[in-house]
Amino acid sequence: MRVRRSVRALLLDGDALVLLRRTKPGRPVYWTTPGGKIEPADASPEAALRRELDEELGATAGPVRQVFACAEQNPDLHRLNTFYVCRLLTMDLSRRHGPEFDDPANGRYDVDLVPCTSADLASIDLIPATLGAYLQDHAADLSGLVP
Repeated sequence: MRVRRSVRALLLDGDALVLLRRTKPGRPVYWTTPGGKIEPADASPEAALRRELDEELGATAGPVRQVFACAEQNPDLHRLNTFYVCRLLTMDLSRRHGPEFDDPANGRYDVDLVPCTSADLASIDLIPATLGAYLQDHAADLSGLVP
């Protein structure tokens, strides 16, 4: 079984979370946080997170703090996700780049700002489900956790 370590951002822009609305062929629309796989060339998980924010959003973030981790498992892959809370400093979607944008078969990666409240986050299909459950309990706390 392969193990993939990933970093994800709970990226705050004011009182909203910056999320990616994913539209993929053959699958219902869902939302996810920006981030991705830690690559061997990344100096640290934080460096991987900052690289992913640049690739997926053309974004920079302020200081980060680890706040949540979860595992997802299917027959071929065990994914270990570590989530960091941080504030958006800059975002320029014209700078987006990376392999996910090269193949139209990957679907769309639309950026949405979703109010960081339990009610608003419960109204979307947030993946992974364990993150949705975490945010149901802690959405109101996130802003105070930013270093």
